[in-house]
Amino acid sequence: MDAARYHRDDLKTLAFQLLARGGMEQSKADIVAELLVRTDEIGVTTHGISMIPYYLPELAAGRMASEGSFEVIRDTGATLVWDGGYLPGHWLMTQALDICMERATTHGIAALAIRRSHHIGCLSVFTRIAAEKGLVCYIATSDPSGAWVAPYGGAEPTFTPNPWAIGYPAQGHPVLIDTCASITTVSKVRAHINDGIRFSHPWMLDAEGNATTDPNVVNADPRGTIQLTGGTDHGHKGYGIALMVEMLTQALAGHGRAQHPDRWGGNVYLQVMAPDAFAGAEPFVEETTYLGELCRNNRPADGGPPVRVPGDRVQSALADAAENGIQHPDEVWRRVSASAADLGVDLPSPIPERTATQ
Repeated sequence: MDAARYHRDDLKTLAFQLLARGGMEQSKADIVAELLVRTDEIGVTTHGISMIPYYLPELAAGRMASEGSFEVIRDTGATLVWDGGYLPGHWLMTQALDICMERATTHGIAALAIRRSHHIGCLSVFTRIAAEKGLVCYIATSDPSGAWVAPYGGAEPTFTPNPWAIGYPAQGHPVLIDTCASITTVSKVRAHINDGIRFSHPWMLDAEGNATTDPNVVNADPRGTIQLTGGTDHGHKGYGIALMVEMLTQALAGHGRAQHPDRWGGNVYLQVMAPDAFAGAEPFVEETTYLGELCRNNRPADGGPPVRVPGDRVQSALADAAENGIQHPDEVWRRVSASAADLGVDLPSPIPERTATQ
């Protein structure tokens, strides 16, 4: 039997109640809950409400700030630096995105580096907001306290997966590219460990630097690591991306590994561009749409499925969630249910099977 599905509003209420009872200021909990559910709606269930069981201990210990605001370190008009004070990353990102979108319409481009944010979640949720307003949005993030990925040729964890994303407008729906410097994410490694299953491909390295499918190497002593994008053969490509992301998110923010932080955080680089300030919005969309159609109309290899453009899967997931509700893997629902039981929060009722198209 397929996992149960739930209405998005019921999941948002659940997420809000968990975060608020966990100690987060209600206005911030409302924003975080909304963005986590939007993440589930686009099918990225590793970064949706599945993150709440990881956030709650951070709130309880004061490692995620529950209230307050950011500090403006520098503001030149087109560029800014903020200190996020380990406030909820989703809330910080909504504030940052709003100001960068506003300033991009004035300056043509705006960039903001944030130090000491907490985890910001799925990047495509934010790039999609800007792209649907006709803007180009680039986001990169890293955690200077984290070490999960070894540099190419090394065997010791040094980087976080260092995700980056870009979203831009095209006819129909935005193009949403969201990837990282490593082959997989920490959340997917945790999910595989929780489910007791190996990866289908050797995405990990043991402590000696040997490729393996075993996610548990990250908990070994000495620790193994997640492989860089490109793996043992072309991992130098992922290595270069990892260095670039840490430069953008840490060096530009003036805070990173050199300060030896010991709290789970999320340094961020956010850049928004207005096509009108370049060659114009209409030719921009003409070009991005034409290229997208060239890709979609490309002959599939070996009789496989049609070629997709990043963002196509998001549209399909959104349509499915709107019609049938949101579905989570069993591993996610077990952890969320345990958090709800701990905090005395009622779980929502699933959508009756007869009304859901499975």
